[in-house]
Amino acid sequence: MARMTKQAQTMIEQAIYLPMVLKILKRDLQIIETSELKLKRPYQDLIKDVFKKVERDLAAVLTYLQHEEITVNEVERDETFTMYCFTYKGQEERHNYFNPRLKKQTENLLTYYFFQKSPYSVSPSADSGSAQ
Repeated sequence: MARMTKQAQTMIEQAIYLPMVLKILKRDLQIIETSELKLKRPYQDLIKDVFKKVERDLAAVLTYLQHEEITVNEVERDETFTMYCFTYKGQEERHNYFNPRLKKQTENLLTYYFFQKSPYSVSPSADSGSAQ
């Protein structure tokens, strides 16, 4: 495979993690809506606001990937690993991601979006490399 730039690596990882973040936020919003909380609206508004930010960032990531002709697809999943197929500059490569790592990185992104802070750069717009 052609040597991938740090930005391309970051964007590919964001294309994996951001949809997971959206799925979690959507599920959490449904849980709050059916919960017995007395004041649901502040929680709903907070989650909806974060959801919009993640959607915006994911749209930017997908635009970048389309412009650079990069594709990212999940091809296989088991209890331990999830395999993704990347196409970059016409060449295909497959990578296994350890599921606990996927979960931890998704959690780190949730922390970033809720609190805008993290022990390392996980911002989709970060140029400093991939979120690890």
